[in-house]
Amino acid sequence: MTDTTAPIQPPVAEKRLHSFTHHGVKVDDHYAWLRDAGYPKVESEEILDHLKAENAWFETRMKPYEPLIDTLFAEMRGRIKEDDSSVPVKDGEWYYWSEFVEGAQYRQWWRKPAKGGRDGTEGKELLLDESVLAEGHDYFRLGAFSISQDGTKLAYATDTDGSERYNAVIKDLATGELLPETIEGTLGSLVWVANDKAIVYSLANENWRTDNARLHWLGQPVANDVELYHEVDEGFRVGSGLSSDEKWLLISASDHETDEVRIVAAADPLGEQVLVKPRKAGVEYDIDIAGDRLFVHTNDTHVNFRLAKATLAAPGTWETVIEGSDEFYLTGFEMFRDFYVTEGRQHGLDQVQVRYYDAPDRVEPVAFPEASYTAGLGNNPEYAAEILQLSYFSMVTPATVYDYDPKTRELTTLKVQEIPSGYDASQYRTERVTITARDGTEVPVSLMMRSDTPIDGSAPLHLYGYGAYGSAISPYFSTARLSLVDRGFIYAIAHIRGGDDLGRHWYLDGKLTKRANTFNDFVDVAKGLIERGYSSKGRVTASGGSAGGELMGAIANSDPELWGAIVAQVPFVDVLNTMLDASLPLTPGEWPEWGNPIEDAGAFELIRGYSPYDQVSAQAYPPMLVTGGLNDPRVTYWEPTKWVAKLREMKTDDNELLLKMNMGAGHGGKSGRFDSLREVAEEFAFILWQMGMAEAA
Repeated sequence: MTDTTAPIQPPVAEKRLHSFTHHGVKVDDHYAWLRDAGYPKVESEEILDHLKAENAWFETRMKPYEPLIDTLFAEMRGRIKEDDSSVPVKDGEWYYWSEFVEGAQYRQWWRKPAKGGRDGTEGKELLLDESVLAEGHDYFRLGAFSISQDGTKLAYATDTDGSERYNAVIKDLATGELLPETIEGTLGSLVWVANDKAIVYSLANENWRTDNARLHWLGQPVANDVELYHEVDEGFRVGSGLSSDEKWLLISASDHETDEVRIVAAADPLGEQVLVKPRKAGVEYDIDIAGDRLFVHTNDTHVNFRLAKATLAAPGTWETVIEGSDEFYLTGFEMFRDFYVTEGRQHGLDQVQVRYYDAPDRVEPVAFPEASYTAGLGNNPEYAAEILQLSYFSMVTPATVYDYDPKTRELTTLKVQEIPSGYDASQYRTERVTITARDGTEVPVSLMMRSDTPIDGSAPLHLYGYGAYGSAISPYFSTARLSLVDRGFIYAIAHIRGGDDLGRHWYLDGKLTKRANTFNDFVDVAKGLIERGYSSKGRVTASGGSAGGELMGAIANSDPELWGAIVAQVPFVDVLNTMLDASLPLTPGEWPEWGNPIEDAGAFELIRGYSPYDQVSAQAYPPMLVTGGLNDPRVTYWEPTKWVAKLREMKTDDNELLLKMNMGAGHGGKSGRFDSLREVAEEFAFILWQMGMAEAA
């Protein structure tokens, strides 16, 4: 029987005259009405009806492929160990870890006395069950999770709608009862101070900006909380944490390119705050303290950062410990009682190095077993640690947790990600190649495929990219990815400029006036892989989310004929309008990344020239699946909605264009581990359908 309620054509958004003028340039935006005037509340019936119509069209078009979605989801779920647990980590008198119960969408958090050893079970104690907290909610996310230093209390924060405005509570672990106070609208960490009598937190203001650090005394009304610091620059965000020795509260204020840090004794958070060094535009720094040592990680003398030291008496006078280097990109450090650890990348490859306070020339790099991998420090909460926990994986090696003994320089495997349905690494291979971009830059690409996949242009290839904020995309392992690779796909990660994969200069070469490098790199990687026989024109699919969704919009506009299908997840595509609106949550803090088109005519023209929404034209576009979240505070729901509406109006082809809007979620989509996995299955089914590799039911 035919479903007479199913739509027979996609919804068409009404065009309504709307324009604005900046720097003498008039811009028309006929879909501006899709932004609810009451945002962050979305209550307009006509807007909600339009989003529901888009979802109905998505469901109608995907319905014939529900059996494929079910198959893909079953494959992906079969690769997940449902009753999984993390490696217990010692912190003081306890070992802490998390577990998934079979069938559960969310974690449980546990601990046991350290005297019983890592493998003991005596005294096992359930601290928190996320599944219980998630009951009755379509969405749930645990934010901050912080145990008091004496181990008697737990402060945690939860979000039940995806808006990333968390409510924080405090649990007495002896009684299991919650303290009477609830701190609403927090964003960020919960830091124990004053000998566990108080916590420091940040509130998200009405524009979802953390411009404050506040002190809450346990048992006191939240209305009596004290503001320790308030940031007046609307582009800066405030965060708090403890030093490695837990004696100092660190209050930081930063945007995308400038930092400023204050310190105050954790035992006396209302005491005098000491400014480490005043902010200077373009100078980034972060600090840590261990005993009488203060270390600083900063880019003040070299783009790839140096490590410096200072005294508590003169924290702003910095003496170099490790010079900045063109070859080694110093990404961070962690201090322990007897040694410290630096992390970074050399030629794009992760490095973990143990170093010693009293022997500055003694450097002990940790040796890993593969030529291409991702590695870093794991969870190491103890200041007096003698053994380090490390994490490791590659595109063909499942996630692995090691213990590393600095004394013997030996790695001990604690856990390897288990894949219940089976996985044989010998059936796959990974490669790292470089593609020459149009300006002569060599762009690295990580690839994974089955060992028997031909390199003759016949294979479909999926290309993933991000390229923003200096966020490197590592050659990571993914069980979900196997559902494409096992069907003959080559999976590729393009390490394009805008990330910091090859050093800080790699990031700087993809931002502001050099933003086009990011888009060009991605296109040139696709063309280069085709030239080398990894795939062929029209057989390459692509995906990216958030700023990576902006990338998807740009490459769809510039080279539509290249792509067999595109998936744009929560895409940042209405760049010009968003950067012109200082009232939006992220905008002022984003100007160092994209430019300020309000004040700068050059930035206005640059952004208008690549903003995917503004550059939609009358041409054929590839098949596209676009996703969004109604409660997303990062990429607001109207960005993908307006983009799809304009694409429907302008495009000259009959290719699929689908919008799926999560009506009860935010930036990350659905929150449960299986619900989120089904969304991946939907995206993969769309790709297989468009590549002619799926049969309709």
